[in-house]
Amino acid sequence: MKLHVLISEFCAGNPTKNIKWKNQSKRKYCSNHFCFVLFFPVVLFFMLLCFNHLFFENIKGHVYFHGKSTGSVTYFPGKLNETEDSCLGRYIYIHDLPKIFNEDVIKDCQLITRSTDKYSMCKSLENSGLGPGIEALNASDLWKNSWFSTNQFMLEVIFHNRMKKYDCLTDDSTLASAVFVPYYAGLDLRRYLWGFNTSMRDVSGIDLVAWLARKPEWKRNSGMDHFLISGRIARDFRRKSNRKSDWGSNFRLLPESENITMLTIETGYSKNDVAVPYPTYFHPVNDFQVHQWQEFLRKQNRPYLFSFAGARRSKQKGSIRAEIIDQCQASNKLCNFMDCSLFNQCDDPVNLMSLFRSSVFCLQPPGDSLTRRSTFDSILSGCIPVFFHPGSAYTQYVWHLPKDHNRYSVFISSKDLRVGKVTINQTLLQVSKDEQLAMREEVIKLIPRIVYGDPRSRLETIDDAFDLAINGILKRIKILTKN
Repeated sequence: MKLHVLISEFCAGNPTKNIKWKNQSKRKYCSNHFCFVLFFPVVLFFMLLCFNHLFFENIKGHVYFHGKSTGSVTYFPGKLNETEDSCLGRYIYIHDLPKIFNEDVIKDCQLITRSTDKYSMCKSLENSGLGPGIEALNASDLWKNSWFSTNQFMLEVIFHNRMKKYDCLTDDSTLASAVFVPYYAGLDLRRYLWGFNTSMRDVSGIDLVAWLARKPEWKRNSGMDHFLISGRIARDFRRKSNRKSDWGSNFRLLPESENITMLTIETGYSKNDVAVPYPTYFHPVNDFQVHQWQEFLRKQNRPYLFSFAGARRSKQKGSIRAEIIDQCQASNKLCNFMDCSLFNQCDDPVNLMSLFRSSVFCLQPPGDSLTRRSTFDSILSGCIPVFFHPGSAYTQYVWHLPKDHNRYSVFISSKDLRVGKVTINQTLLQVSKDEQLAMREEVIKLIPRIVYGDPRSRLETIDDAFDLAINGILKRIKILTKN
């Protein structure tokens, strides 16, 4: 029976036959007040429904939300009321770039593979850019699906896949606080670094900024709200001459590119480059895996005082690696040395992680550049990093590592080491057991901040390296565009 008929009959004192009203003899009539009280909420309900429908239908733009706990996508046609909008100030718009800037770069993956690579870069693209899964870590089945042979240059692919599932994506760029440019700059450059002239190395970057400059999103802030990610160090994109023998491309020296913030594994002198962690081998699928790994590391036996995984750099001017290796080998079994000059020894994640998990301190001297992926592998192993140059970490990862570097690391001056003023043994033996425990706990607490979760799943309460990078970029762009 229709609702309005039911109400009319009841108010008229004629209840329907199909409903057994209690005390029918007592209900001869219904007062006007009672009818109003009963009918008014119904009318109000339908009025609210109509208002909600009209309000949302007349607002343009689309916003996508991903539930942090489930990863499910909810679609809202339009911007919500600001008091209810959890994404206010966090919306990010992703440019739909032509495929030549990303998909085509990795489509022919053999072109980005070098003869010195452990295996084809095609394998590195497996599992959303995480690489082949690691079968045995000698730890626990808890983590067997979260460890991968991840290539550091795949950060561009990993980050892009994470961006696709970011909580506050929008396809209305006018709502966006930041604009992501999914350009695989490092992988694109890798195709032309060896044996090609500078024009081939530069053309993609020139075409990209020309494409961006034509877009309304660029014109609003001249690209100051744009950002991209690179799996290479910033120096690789700042070639100053057109000599074929000079390294890298000129992408970051293009006037338009200088307005874009580049997240990179190592910054240089530019104020528009910001360092983020190298990808490690651990890509957790949930919070539990992170917490259990931290507990596992707290119980590890560490028979070696310090360790070093690397090789001598005899042709590299100013390198202290030879001195470090000599002191390690002369340490009377206090140090464990893994020689990376032996083919692929240091490319085996199981060997490398076992080395670091058995050590209290892990030495991190500069290599081809100031920073090393090994720094983050040691932190992931609960091993206290030892640095010999402030540019290896302290001036780099300001969004991810504590400002007080004494809490989680040891610093030894490379100059003092080279002239024999200090020794590694002497410095590290002066750190008391209590200090070691406190520093190791700080290192273990850093693990969530330096790992990139699996792009195919979601962490619920933990902010990982990706989350911290996004938080940092949003704050940075807010400052850059506030005027």
